[in-house]
Amino acid sequence: MIRNNAEYKKAVETLKKWAYYYYVLDNPLVTDEEYDKLYREVEEYEKAHPNEIDPTSPTQRVGDVVLEGFEKARHLTRMWSMEDVFNENEFKEWLNRVDRLINENYTLYIEPKFDGASLNLVYNNGELVRAETRGDGIIGEDVTLNAKTIKSIPLSIDYKGLIEIRGEVLIRKDDFDKLNEERVQKGEPTFANPRNAAAGSLRQLDPKITASRHLLFQPWGIGYPMEVLNSDEISVNQYEKDKQEFIEKFKTYKNLMDFVYSLGFREPPKRGECKKDDVECILKKYNNFVEIRDNLPVMLDGMVVKVNELHLLDKLGYTQKYPRWMVAFKFPAVEKETILKDVVVQVGRTGVLTPVAILEPVEIGGVIVERATLHNFDEIERMDIRIGDHVIVIRSGDVIPKITKVLKWKRTGTEKKIPRPTHCPVCGAEVLDEGAIIKCQNLSCPARVVNTIIYFASKNCMDIEGLGESVAKLLYEKGLVKDVRDLYKLTVEDLERLPGFARKKAENLIKAIEKSKGTECWRFVNSLGIEHVGEVASKKICEKFGVDFYKHDPKEFLSIEGFGPEIVKSLEEYIKVNKDKIEELIHLIHPKNPEKKEVQNSPLAGKTVVLTGAMKRPREEIKELLESLGAHVTNSVSKKTDYVFYGEEPGSKYEKAKKLGVLLLPEDEMWKMIGEANAN
Repeated sequence: MIRNNAEYKKAVETLKKWAYYYYVLDNPLVTDEEYDKLYREVEEYEKAHPNEIDPTSPTQRVGDVVLEGFEKARHLTRMWSMEDVFNENEFKEWLNRVDRLINENYTLYIEPKFDGASLNLVYNNGELVRAETRGDGIIGEDVTLNAKTIKSIPLSIDYKGLIEIRGEVLIRKDDFDKLNEERVQKGEPTFANPRNAAAGSLRQLDPKITASRHLLFQPWGIGYPMEVLNSDEISVNQYEKDKQEFIEKFKTYKNLMDFVYSLGFREPPKRGECKKDDVECILKKYNNFVEIRDNLPVMLDGMVVKVNELHLLDKLGYTQKYPRWMVAFKFPAVEKETILKDVVVQVGRTGVLTPVAILEPVEIGGVIVERATLHNFDEIERMDIRIGDHVIVIRSGDVIPKITKVLKWKRTGTEKKIPRPTHCPVCGAEVLDEGAIIKCQNLSCPARVVNTIIYFASKNCMDIEGLGESVAKLLYEKGLVKDVRDLYKLTVEDLERLPGFARKKAENLIKAIEKSKGTECWRFVNSLGIEHVGEVASKKICEKFGVDFYKHDPKEFLSIEGFGPEIVKSLEEYIKVNKDKIEELIHLIHPKNPEKKEVQNSPLAGKTVVLTGAMKRPREEIKELLESLGAHVTNSVSKKTDYVFYGEEPGSKYEKAKKLGVLLLPEDEMWKMIGEANAN
């Protein structure tokens, strides 16, 4: 709460500083939530004290300044900001304001709000003539050469008039992660979030860099001739004529956007219409967007609600900053600021030491976050993270929370550097430091044993129900299981003596262990926890060699598609050390060799395929179906890949397939290929 003019002026200067770092330097100092909070406090003070408003306040302008590295470009029509609401009550207040301004029935057009960098495309006589960033809403930056590298932006459209198509430049989440990994390897600062990466990529002076970032363009509106005229290049009469033609031709914003998408632009998911009084319809769409946001390949941060009838837009008009006929109904934040309290070191089942941040608890998207990954100690040193630092943490869906930025400007001098470990925190043995990887090599280390048991029993391995982390620790601490082989020697009586184990619980766990016997070969191989060998590699090993894989010469593994020297060396070392253990486990478990099925009349028999993008049925279900038809389904694209089947929003695998000349087929073609019966 701002109490007086002095506090107001200080808040304005703070906002201006934050905006400069965010928009000009692409280097945000605070989270969006903290910026929005102070912004709204300034707005409230200005409403209560209109005579004290600072004309340079960020609330008095739409965007921010233009970078000096680009030519300036004046928008044909004004580019506005959007009013934000953050809960149902605030949304209903916006709806009531609209009702008071227009005394007639209307509907609402609803679409997802993508989290990226705004871009204005100018087409004339069907050709893309200019692309401009938002800038200050009146003048932006000319980034035409960069925009032309974005493949989802058509260079020409089937409309000969003058038109501005506005939308968001985005980067896929997987491309964002890949970009940050590359920057870490080069010792460059990482981007705080996908929006920041998209904005930075769009504003590269070298278009080749922009092209390498695989950006997307997602339209959300029309500038000319629907918005307020901003240019003297066009007469007022021509503007009014063009505008009236659009209103009469399209009538609703939904129809207007249907027209835009028909020109060859990407269409967003789940857009639609609701009656103004049907709040249940609106909230249902909001909840649908919340449900799908984590499964989409790009970031959503809310949904946009617009008055649908075009003839009402001028009647509603504009404030100094935004249209009164549209609002952004924002999602709960996925990034927040907190304090790094400590760093603990975890030892994984392969002995790798991983630093984990202990945070001041913070609520992000409905989840209390107290821990975050720090990747490795090289990354800690590169980012210069210290205990006591203010940090920005991002969380999206089930992804492990990550520290994306250190707010060094908030340091007090009491922060402590984080030392590299020289000894294992669990067993005390000296560690092997290979730079990015620090590893405990003591095979008897308790942390390795317990984590090996947990992994062995997990769903994609032996799938032993009831054998989670707490039970694994208990079995090890009480001396009943010192190795996964001991699991198959347990009795009900052994378990009954443990705290928390009644007879029924003990019987259930023994039954689950017994049930795991006779499992598929690939589950058994996967459960061994061999470095670099996961589910896909395990299936390939079993298809080639079966349960007796460990008896083969390591060089034979090089004949398996996708197996290089690193995997082969890992297998060789593991088998050399653990051959007796493998043989005893086979004797205890009796894993089954894969059946040699004759797949007749299948166009995919023996073919290597890759799936990418959102599909009509669950990915795992499609994968199993394709494998039953003789296909080898892999996660990576190579020259040996026969087909890449893609759904909506395909990821980087799609781009790699194009580059390698691999045959790309849309999902519908896949269903045609394997038969319509399988599609139902």
